[in-house]
Amino acid sequence: MPSVTEKADAARAASYELSVLPTDDKNTALLAMADALESNLGEIEEANSKDLEAGNAKGLTAAMMDRLMLDKARVALMANNLRDVAALDDPVGTVIKAWTASNGMEMSRVRTPIGVIGIVYEARPNVTTDTAALCIKAGNAIILRGGSEAIHSNKVLARLMSDAGKGAGMPDGAIQFVETTDRTAVDELLGLTGLIDLIIARGSHRLINAVMEKSKIPVMKHYRGLCHIYVEKSADRDMAVEIINNAKANRPSTCNSVETVLVDESAAPKVLPVLAARLKESGVEVRADEAARAIVPEWNEATEEDWDTEYLDFILSLKVVSGFDEAIAHIRRHHSGLADAIVTEDRAQAERFLALIDSAATYWNASTRLTDGLPFGIGPASGINTDRVYPRGPMGIEEMTGSKYVIRGKGQTRV
Repeated sequence: MPSVTEKADAARAASYELSVLPTDDKNTALLAMADALESNLGEIEEANSKDLEAGNAKGLTAAMMDRLMLDKARVALMANNLRDVAALDDPVGTVIKAWTASNGMEMSRVRTPIGVIGIVYEARPNVTTDTAALCIKAGNAIILRGGSEAIHSNKVLARLMSDAGKGAGMPDGAIQFVETTDRTAVDELLGLTGLIDLIIARGSHRLINAVMEKSKIPVMKHYRGLCHIYVEKSADRDMAVEIINNAKANRPSTCNSVETVLVDESAAPKVLPVLAARLKESGVEVRADEAARAIVPEWNEATEEDWDTEYLDFILSLKVVSGFDEAIAHIRRHHSGLADAIVTEDRAQAERFLALIDSAATYWNASTRLTDGLPFGIGPASGINTDRVYPRGPMGIEEMTGSKYVIRGKGQTRV
C-alpha cells in the first residue's frame, strides 16, 4: 500500500495535467463516475453493511447511523450530484476582472485550480463523492481521509470513482484515498507542505481542533453547526412551527439542523402548545427553560450545558426570551457561526437580525436546513466554511478555485 506521501506525490503530478484538462474531458469523467456508482450498487451496499454493523457494535446513535447508511436512493442521489457538477459551468479560466493599466499592460484576474486538496472528515460517505466531484471539475487533485466509521464505504466509493474517471480520461492519481484509519496517517498528511495546498476539515469539535493544531498547511474548516431559530413576537405561528419542525426533524444528524429555539415571551403562549404537538409527532425531545415548561409542562428541564450542545439528534433546546435584544445576546454567546434564523412578520426586526448576527448564513422566515450548495443553486458543496475568511458558507465549485493575475504587455519595464 502506498504511503500518504507517495499518494500526495501522485496527486501533485496529476494536478498539473488536471489543471489544463478540457472541460468536456472533466465532464466525461464525472459522468462515468456517476454511472459507476449506480452500476455497482451491490458492492457499495455490501461495504456499507460492514460499516453499519461496526457502528451498531460501537453503540453509535441513531442519528450517526443515519449519516452512515447508504441505500439505492442515497447512492442515486450521490450519482445525480456528480451529474449536477458536470452540468455546472467550469470556473477554471473564468475572467474575474479585466482592465488596462496606466502603462498600457492588459491586466486580467482569472480563476485557477488550487492544486492538491486534502479532505479530513468523519462519517458521511457522500462527502467522499461530493468533494471529489467538485475538486475534479475545478481542476484540483484530491486526497481523501475519512473517518473509521465509514472506512469500508468510502474505500469502495473512492476506488469506483478513481477507476471510472481514469477510464474516461482523467489523469491517473487525481483521486487518492487514505485506506488506513491509523491517526499517524493524518499527522503525515497535515505535514506535507509543498505537496498539498489546502486542507478542508469537516467533523467534530475534537477533529477540527486536532487538525488546526497539527497542520502545517492552510486549513478551511467546516466547524460544528450550533444553529438557532428566534421566533419574534410578530411571527406567523404556523410558519414558525413548520420551519422549526423542518429544521430539527428533516434530518437532525446534519450540521445545519437547528439545535436551539428562542421564543419571544409575547409569542410563547400561542406558539409553544402547537409546536409541542408538532415536535411530538416528529419524535423530538425538547429540553426547555422554566418559562417554557410553565406552558408545556411535559418538556424536560434544560441545563446550561444544553445551550452549547450540538445534539445532531432528535433533541431540541428551547428558551423563552424577553425580546429581541435577549435573543441576539443569546445567539452571539452560544452559536457556532454556521446558520441562524429569525421568524417574524416585522421587516425592520428581520433586517436588524440579518445585520447583527454574523453567521455564514442568516435567514428570515426560512429553515436553517437549507444551508447547503444545492438549495443555494451552486451545486453540491464540499463543506460549509464557518470562518470569517473568504470563501464563507457553502463551498461550491467557484469556492474550490483560487485566482492569478495574467498580464499581457508590449515591452513595459519598471521605471
